[in-house]
Amino acid sequence: MRNPWPWKLELRGTPSRSMTYLSPVLAVVLTMLLGALLFMALGKDPLAGLKVFLIDPFNGKRAISELLLKSVPLILCALGLAVCFRANIWNIGAEGQFTVGALFAGATLVAIDVPGHAIPGGLGLLLMIVAGILGGAFWASITAVLRDRFNANEILVSLMLTYVAQLLLMYAVNGPLKDPNGMNFPQSKVFSSEFMLPELISGTRLHIGFAVTLVLAIVMTVFMTRSFRGFSLIVGGTAPHAARYAGFSSRSALWISLLISGSFAGLAGAFEIAGPIGQLLPSVSPGYGFAAIIVAFIGRLHPVGAVLGGLVMSLLYLGGELAQSRLGLPSAITGVFQGMLLFLLLASDTLIDYRLRWKAKV
Repeated sequence: MRNPWPWKLELRGTPSRSMTYLSPVLAVVLTMLLGALLFMALGKDPLAGLKVFLIDPFNGKRAISELLLKSVPLILCALGLAVCFRANIWNIGAEGQFTVGALFAGATLVAIDVPGHAIPGGLGLLLMIVAGILGGAFWASITAVLRDRFNANEILVSLMLTYVAQLLLMYAVNGPLKDPNGMNFPQSKVFSSEFMLPELISGTRLHIGFAVTLVLAIVMTVFMTRSFRGFSLIVGGTAPHAARYAGFSSRSALWISLLISGSFAGLAGAFEIAGPIGQLLPSVSPGYGFAAIIVAFIGRLHPVGAVLGGLVMSLLYLGGELAQSRLGLPSAITGVFQGMLLFLLLASDTLIDYRLRWKAKV
């Protein structure tokens, strides 16, 4: 079939290192340009629309704190997913692991947050965090067991378990964890303030979980780039034959990567219910686990990149919320921008291995 365009894709001799890092930037810029066209098609001022997405989320201390707060679950989930994807383990179930982590953490707080309890707030927070981590790791271990013992596809298993996790959460908030004084709404009781994460910036909702997230990003950077185990995971993902020749266990890589990913997602769920939400709700996540997949790839599967990617995705979430209230756009606008960003990132990544070559005029 004849190419109708005045250019063609030409295979590079070696992948472009510069395009590896420029590709996410190009994708974000193109997303904003297409977003401006979308605003025009919807009859809205494109400049006003872009202002809502790019400028208003930075308008003052409170707005910036909300941007950072929204990035916490995205970054945490992306940190774990980056490990999995680098090891060539395709965990698509961070959303389910996030949900079960929130469920375990919420159940722990419901159990200890009773009148006359003898557990101090600090210890209660620690128990809640551990429960969230164990919940996420447990949910990820189901995928590991099925892949390890029965060679089940981890993509399908982890994805389907997400919906099982959501049903478990619905059962819990409509059953054993339901607030008896909650007007029959499907929710747990509001947790006491002593079991909430401390504020990081006074007068805002930004909690200490953001500082923990940054520390974990540094820890994962050291793990992935300076540790033997991290090196073995990366080798196993990029060159499995070389990994087997070197004696690296693919089974060990499967379990370690999934448990790390599940633990980070579970921790994100615990931070969410002990932070901005303050109770267990069916809508504990607006899709953080799925959005974190995009975040991980925007960040080039690197922990530092995951932090930057999380901030970009947080900007889209906040921009979408502001577009609803200020421009009268539907809530789906956030998903549209996320979808455009993913599509354009994949398209831009083509330029890592290929270059555009203009056809010579005949």
